[in-house]
Amino acid sequence: MVDQKRVAAAVAELLAAIGEDLGREGLANTPQKVAESYAELFKGVGIDAATALDETYPAENSAVVVMTGIDAISMCEHHLLPFTAKVDIAYLPGARIVGLGRLPKLVDLLASRPQIQERLTAQIADAIETSLAAKAVLVRVQAKHDCVAVRSLRQQDAKIVTLEARGLYLEEAARQEALNLISQ
Repeated sequence: MVDQKRVAAAVAELLAAIGEDLGREGLANTPQKVAESYAELFKGVGIDAATALDETYPAENSAVVVMTGIDAISMCEHHLLPFTAKVDIAYLPGARIVGLGRLPKLVDLLASRPQIQERLTAQIADAIETSLAAKAVLVRVQAKHDCVAVRSLRQQDAKIVTLEARGLYLEEAARQEALNLISQ
């Protein structure tokens, strides 16, 4: 749980440290507004990812499940600047499946903490593999990082892609088949 009072105090100190006038009209409510936004942005800190996949159903067949274009917003743990991503997931069920609304919930939960893209990708794959005992999992994350876009590199259009495979998708042919499904 985010301690909003401490965050507001830290933001006030940060603004003072960069030479801003905390009494200036535009900054009067900034520390509290940042504290409130951090409570939302970091709501996943300390929450077990399995809670997002807590409602499962028996798998009635072995059809691959694919969901693409899941939106994610996270904060780079190195610079505390946001990165925005599209997440694609393919999994081959074991005995259980999850309601489709649970996949974006999982992504949001794991993205709502200080992150790096590589870890986020792996955590999504691990949660699906573990919680659902999936036979195969493939997760692709494509993101734009503000730390790359607005800092010294200033690469506005640069995108980073990470890919994690588990189970049967470790085999090249099966992984390629899943990637083809994701790309359709």
